[in-house]
Amino acid sequence: MTEIRMPSLGADMVSGTLLEWKVAAGDRVARGTIVGMIETEKATMELESFVEGEIEALLVEPGAKVAVGAPLARVRAAGEPAAPPLSAPVRTAPAPTAQAAPAAPTAQPAPAAARPPTMPAQAAPPTERVHSSPAARKRARELGIGLGNLHGTGPHGAIVLRDVVPSAAVSPAAPVSSAAPAPPRRPSPPSAGPIRDAIAAAMARSKREIPHYYLSHTISLKRAMTWLGELNAHRSIQDRMVPAALLLRATALALWDVPELNGFWIDGAYRPSEEVHLGTAIALRTGGLIAPALLDADDKSLDQLMIELRDLVGRARAGRLRSSELTAATITVTSLGDRGCEAVWPVINPPQVAIVGFGAILERAWVEGGAVAPHPTVVATLAADHRVSDGHRGGLFLAAIDHLLQEPDKL
Repeated sequence: MTEIRMPSLGADMVSGTLLEWKVAAGDRVARGTIVGMIETEKATMELESFVEGEIEALLVEPGAKVAVGAPLARVRAAGEPAAPPLSAPVRTAPAPTAQAAPAAPTAQPAPAAARPPTMPAQAAPPTERVHSSPAARKRARELGIGLGNLHGTGPHGAIVLRDVVPSAAVSPAAPVSSAAPAPPRRPSPPSAGPIRDAIAAAMARSKREIPHYYLSHTISLKRAMTWLGELNAHRSIQDRMVPAALLLRATALALWDVPELNGFWIDGAYRPSEEVHLGTAIALRTGGLIAPALLDADDKSLDQLMIELRDLVGRARAGRLRSSELTAATITVTSLGDRGCEAVWPVINPPQVAIVGFGAILERAWVEGGAVAPHPTVVATLAADHRVSDGHRGGLFLAAIDHLLQEPDKL
């Protein structure tokens, strides 16, 4: 018997909330089957099964807040005997919140004293958890709007911010006034929400515990951009490749030369990874960052990497990432080039041991063959864990990225 457990999305994650099940007891599942939806401080994600078999039992009910590593469901492999029945339904109680936890289908009715005296016990409506984005919940609380009365237009019918804002204009709680509208106010700075709190905890731990060293290397992209322009000239707009695909592919292949940058520092020891799963930093529209992984990036062609990158960004911003994509990254790549930054000096995402940064692609004076000419260039940076590698190995890694980008047709 195998258990599906609450995954960890980072060293500082302690729990997550099960939003809903996509399967029922008795259903057959394969590796990669989406079995449920989970909400954490940083994201709402799809929970995958990593085994093949039959759902023996669902151990946690929707709405429950569950510790990392706690079992959520049991899966029985083909031919495996059934487990003995539970003496009582297994439930994990949610953390106390202002909103009541959803009642289980088999739960006994609450005592009559807990209900309003004017409502019969049989008429008490079940409390349901409304699937909604963090930004939508925050805005609804500010406006005093109940999410249960809104129609969701987000992924899987989730209520998103755009569903809340129009409702504010017609909410009965906001009486129409003939008074002149108030003058516009200066917007308040964004408040520190769960995503920012999670990032703060992880980055504070990283700078406190990891002895970082930093390196930078300026790379000419003349050959790469020329090759990319010729490639895209024969493609539709939707199928065109972006420079980020070249940078990601070169990073993945450079790890073959310096493999110690690809792994984890766990329990006081380095643990190398045989797979290259590139965590890709993505800015969310609701604020904050998330770094889901492009799995097996060193085994993918450039075209496949481009397809998966476009898909990953879209699903990250729609709240439809898979648990494997948020737990598998072996090294992270971040870029602030689209924000005009010439270079980025990133902080390692524990328990990883390295992170690569790319700045904006800018034209600079470049000496080649004794002549000075303008070249498109990018500043590549590396932050690495000094317990695992040193500047010599980090320098070889950045040089390997440079060498690979000079032969883009071989990527």
